[in-house]
Amino acid sequence: MKRIRFSRNGGAQRGMALLECLMALLIFSVGLIGLLGLEARVMNISTDSENRNRAAMLASEVASAMWLNNTVNPLAPSITAVEANAADQTQGGLPSGNVAVTAVPGAPNAADITVTWQEVSDAPLSPSTLTTRVFLP
Repeated sequence: MKRIRFSRNGGAQRGMALLECLMALLIFSVGLIGLLGLEARVMNISTDSENRNRAAMLASEVASAMWLNNTVNPLAPSITAVEANAADQTQGGLPSGNVAVTAVPGAPNAADITVTWQEVSDAPLSPSTLTTRVFLP
């Protein structure tokens, strides 16, 4: 029967497994923190996208009211109703939302619909804006 002899020179390797485990844990933690940051960014982008969609819907409602009433007059009752609900988020509005209708100079049957709102991620003095131009026949 053969005898197995162990070398006593393995003392220099003591604790390497623990060091490798700690390094793996550090790399895993950095990756996990990166994923959490990515998730926060995705939620922010999703909210911005939803607000842009709501702004387009508000502008579409105003344009539809203009087409139905055959007027670009911003004082029409259906247009003022949309403007009143622009800031009410329970009614499909936007955070600090505002809808403004202005006549286009030199075009009697044209108007610009401007929807502005304040995103949480935007600077306080730079609101988001969507502008739509409507031409009536």
